[in-house]
Amino acid sequence: MTESTRTGTVALIGRPNVGKSTLLNALIGQKLSITSRRPQTTRIRLQGILTLPAAQIIFVDTPGFQQRHAGMIYRSMNRAVADALETVDQVLMVVEALRWNEADAAILKRLDTPRPPWLLINKTDRVRDPAQLAEYVREHQAEFARFAEIFLVSAQQPSTLQPLLKQLASRLPEGPFQYDSDQVSDRHERFFVAEFIREQLFRQLGDELPYATAVLIDKYEQTQGLVRIEATLLVDNAGQKAILIGDKGQRMKAIGTAARHQIEKFLGTRVYLGLWAKIKPGWAEDSHLLKQLGHDF
Repeated sequence: MTESTRTGTVALIGRPNVGKSTLLNALIGQKLSITSRRPQTTRIRLQGILTLPAAQIIFVDTPGFQQRHAGMIYRSMNRAVADALETVDQVLMVVEALRWNEADAAILKRLDTPRPPWLLINKTDRVRDPAQLAEYVREHQAEFARFAEIFLVSAQQPSTLQPLLKQLASRLPEGPFQYDSDQVSDRHERFFVAEFIREQLFRQLGDELPYATAVLIDKYEQTQGLVRIEATLLVDNAGQKAILIGDKGQRMKAIGTAARHQIEKFLGTRVYLGLWAKIKPGWAEDSHLLKQLGHDF
C-alpha cells in the first residue's frame, strides 16, 4: 500500500444491549459478532476488519460495560473495554435512540481518551417522528457537547452508515494496511464456531441459563467437503444440565441444528456438530478455564 492509505482501530463502546454487535456486523457487511435480544451477549473483544480502497478500519466490538455484576468473568469483560479505550485510534460511543440513562452517563465519564469520542445514536429506524430525534439531541446537549461528532445510524438501514465510514476513513492515521484486504477478523474459525453455538443458547434458553453456560471446542477436524466439530457446553449444576438437554434431548438437538446451519453458512461447507453437556461448578471463576475461553486478565 502507498503512503496515501490510512489504517487504524475504532472501538465501539456502550452499555449492554444498545446494538453494538449488530452494528459491527452491518459495518463489516458480514456476521461476525453474535446477537440476541438479551443484554451482555458479547463477552470477549472482537475485531472486525473493513478494507476500503484507501483505508482499513479495524472495528473493535467490546462487551457492554458491567456496573451491577461482580465476579471474574465480568471483571474480564470490563478489562476488555478499558484496554480498548487505551489502545484504539478512535472511540465510538453507542447509545439507543431516545434513551439516555445513568449507565450511559457513567460510561461517558470514563471516556478520558486522547481524541474526543464520537457519538452514534443507534436504532434510529425505530423512531417514527424525526422531530423526536432532534428534541432528544437538544435535551441532552450538555452531555453530547463532549463528542466531536454525532451520527444518527441504524444497522437496518445501511445508507445511514456511509457518512460515518466516510469520516472515519478520512480521519485515521496514514499508514499501510495491517491485514490482507480479504481478511474480516483477527479471530480464528474455532472462535466463531464456539460463538455461534453460544448464540443459540441465548436464543433458545430462558433468561438466566445462557449466562451460566460456556462453550469449549474439543475437536475441529477439516476433511474434504466436511468439518467435524465436537463441543462441550459447561454448566454449573445438574439442574442447569437437565434444562439444557431438555426432554429426551430435544432442546440440545434444536440448539445443535440451529448452530450447525449458521456454522455451515459461515464456513461454506458441510458440518458435523456434536454437543455434550458437562457440569463444571464455578467455571466462571476459574481463571485458567476463562483464559481457554479467550478472556484476558
